Amino acid sequence: MEPLPVAIVCVLIATTIGITAYAKRRNVDTGDHYVAGRRLSAWQNGLALAGDQISAASFLGITGAVALTGMTGFLLGIGLSTAFLLIVLLVAEPLRNLGRFTLADAVATRFDGRGLRGAIAVTTLVISTVFMVVQFVGSGLVASALLHIDFAVAVVILGGLMTLYTVVGGMVGATYIQIFKTSLLLVMVLTLFVVVISRTGWNPLGPMKEAAAQMGDDVMRVDRSDSTVSWNFISLNMGLVLGMMGMPHIMVRFLTVRDGRAARSSAQGAMWIFAVFFLLLPIFGFAAANEVGRDAITAANPAGNSAATALAQAVGGDVLFALVAGVVIATVLAVLAGLAIAASGAAAHDLYTNVLKRGEVDERRQLQVSRLAGVGIAVVAIVLALGAKDLNVAFLANVAFSIAAATTMPVVVLSIYWKGFNRIGATWGIVGGLTLSLVLVVLGPDVMGKGDAIWPLSIPAIVTIPFAFALCWLGSRVARGNPDAQGMPWEEFSARAFPSRTRGDGDRFSRDGVAAATPERTTSSP
Repeated sequence: MEPLPVAIVCVLIATTIGITAYAKRRNVDTGDHYVAGRRLSAWQNGLALAGDQISAASFLGITGAVALTGMTGFLLGIGLSTAFLLIVLLVAEPLRNLGRFTLADAVATRFDGRGLRGAIAVTTLVISTVFMVVQFVGSGLVASALLHIDFAVAVVILGGLMTLYTVVGGMVGATYIQIFKTSLLLVMVLTLFVVVISRTGWNPLGPMKEAAAQMGDDVMRVDRSDSTVSWNFISLNMGLVLGMMGMPHIMVRFLTVRDGRAARSSAQGAMWIFAVFFLLLPIFGFAAANEVGRDAITAANPAGNSAATALAQAVGGDVLFALVAGVVIATVLAVLAGLAIAASGAAAHDLYTNVLKRGEVDERRQLQVSRLAGVGIAVVAIVLALGAKDLNVAFLANVAFSIAAATTMPVVVLSIYWKGFNRIGATWGIVGGLTLSLVLVVLGPDVMGKGDAIWPLSIPAIVTIPFAFALCWLGSRVARGNPDAQGMPWEEFSARAFPSRTRGDGDRFSRDGVAAATPERTTSSP
């Protein structure tokens, strides 16, 4: 082990452990553990939201995809800014006004029923686990290269740290760590950007021009040589743009702020932060292809996940390599903590407390189950990550977005905006969307291989999203005469979701009106 990389990693990890220890004093009940007591300000939550998307999957996966496939690789992340614009316009405020601890809580405000809550909880666990595998693969590769340890050992160590953050610090600790790592990552990315363009005459587009000169102009074009690539592009971006509104660890973040106005503001801030970040990734990808070479990148990792760290070493030596790798590890740990909170909330609050025990669980017991669930979920994600080492992490991330787009997203959006929606339609949509998504991903080329694939597209969102909406509509039509499936009266529900439309004091009603069903504190910022 080289002393400099080890020192940087140890300092960063020690800092995050210290943050977790500090947060432990504020993580005293279920409200703190799941949603940070709803005390976060807009700027705090905005940095945390941005950090959830500026992850290892984004930085490592998209940089590697661009390095190996040219501009086609940038398609993996081009739709995220649009996704947050939709979040601001459609779901940020009503979700904050409706939810308590989990995504299922928001839907349950309108539709009561253990079956629907259980289906949403299981879907949350699937999406969160897939996304956790993404982070474990990316961080494991970086840690093994940085510290010269085995990939499996690196993943287990990182899993232990993530579990510590989750169990001890809860959402308070996860948020503090997320803010810390987002600030670090932005500094690191800008530093790498300055070093890269200094080698091309301070021309920000210099790496692209060099790549075109060395490898031909085709690297600057999106590959549309066959119809499968074009359909994959459409399907991938449908999953990204619409799936963001169903990603549990993103949506739960809107439950941590004080009111609906803060929810909107935090989404807007996050949108601008990662819009700038994602615009830099093609520059890094082409620079890696130029400075490191595609053959060397592929030799290190067939999916290209090592391109970003290899670029840092090529242009900045061991110092920049150690800084980039250390920050990437901190990035992954922060994202993992947020994912684990969302997943453990689904397991403990939704499945255990509300489905199995019918709400008859005291707060202390629920908190214990949540912490145990966090440990179990971490173990499952670690085991899956050990078998996914050679898959591109950006692809895996997009699978998670695609599943969310065909399950939780339609149910959340239709629950908020369609008067004729009911519990049966919601249940059909989420169960059918999850089933078809998993089947098509398994039958696709990235799991079975291009030669053996039964389904041609890597990301099935172009089929699964309309299918899920159709099931929601069909189930609602079938059960429209069933009074037990209708849920809360539409007028009452709308008043809770959009209090500013029915009262002049908007956000105050959001706090006071929902508080009867969703207790919360409104004390000072953490």
